Amino acid sequence: MIGEDLRQAVLAREDVRRLYEPPDGDPAALPRIEGYLEELRATQRHSIYRALKHPLYPILRKVERVAEGLPHLRKALDTGRVVYVSNHKSHLDYLVELLILEDFDLRPPIIAAGINLFGGALGLLHKHVTGAIPIRRGARDAAYLVTLKAFVAELLQSHDLFFYPEGGRSYSGELKTAKTGLFNAIVLAEVPVLHIVPVAIAYDLVLEDRILAPQVTKGRQRPFSRELAEMVGTAVGYQSRAFVTFGAPVTLTGGESRSRRDVIDLAQTVLAAVGRLHKALPTALVASVMRPSMPRGELVAAVQGLIDRLADSGANLGTTNGAEAVEQALALFEERGVLQPEGDIVRVRDRFVLRYYARQLKHLLVPARPSSEA
Repeated sequence: MIGEDLRQAVLAREDVRRLYEPPDGDPAALPRIEGYLEELRATQRHSIYRALKHPLYPILRKVERVAEGLPHLRKALDTGRVVYVSNHKSHLDYLVELLILEDFDLRPPIIAAGINLFGGALGLLHKHVTGAIPIRRGARDAAYLVTLKAFVAELLQSHDLFFYPEGGRSYSGELKTAKTGLFNAIVLAEVPVLHIVPVAIAYDLVLEDRILAPQVTKGRQRPFSRELAEMVGTAVGYQSRAFVTFGAPVTLTGGESRSRRDVIDLAQTVLAAVGRLHKALPTALVASVMRPSMPRGELVAAVQGLIDRLADSGANLGTTNGAEAVEQALALFEERGVLQPEGDIVRVRDRFVLRYYARQLKHLLVPARPSSEA
């Protein structure tokens, strides 16, 4: 239960009191702060959450969940509070990653999700069952930003947290830069031992690939109900593996003083670890080397060359065999209408979706960009 005790702890924090107490604060800010705290209030009923996998079975049965790096996670859970930091590809991520923890009977975290996911019945589900907290991405109200950071800092005294620092799904397919807002909140938490566990999720096929790929960059926020209807339409014939890989934690100890630069460095370090953990799967390998049309033998050789290059850099490879990668990717892409084998020649049918998968390995092939403070 995220309730009254947490609310009172947030209101008592010095950084929050400065917003509404004289002489420097504005008393008119208090109602806004209390409104934000009410918005963040949630209840996690884990027994009900466990049962959600049954009505969602028609979708979840299409995704084979594969967990990697569980010893890192078990050790972190045994020795301190845990913050999970993951890349974000699909609306399925919320289900797949949390159910991986459920599969192995691991302590359930509170998840931070975009406020667009809190409308209608799904909003009630998040607020009263999963215990998710809504994040107003792009908010500029100082009262909200201070309240959110204080809320998360206090939340970590009694709960683990799972969040997506990219600030939303990747519409281009590539790993985006990290936003540092919640990292600031994490370092404010005076938890004796706090483990930040990098998590990477990768799919053979992303359910929304044909929705996301043509847009490349996100325009305006759309109602989740509309996005859900689109996802149902793209689910026909969909099958995929989902690899969820947990890495070695970055450990913070209570009482450490950290500057703004330290927080940015922390965000970059964790997201770089997420990028290294990201599974390089056959679809991304083939997409990265594919030209408008290629002889199959030339495609196999190009994929093998890319595999060797990635292996030298320590990438998390789904296969080390170029021919095997091409065979697996062609089967998936042909069914998806992305590539078309014609005898010995392979041709591109949907260049937008192909580029979407090619960009999934971009972070492994080019230098990382700096984090955003937004």
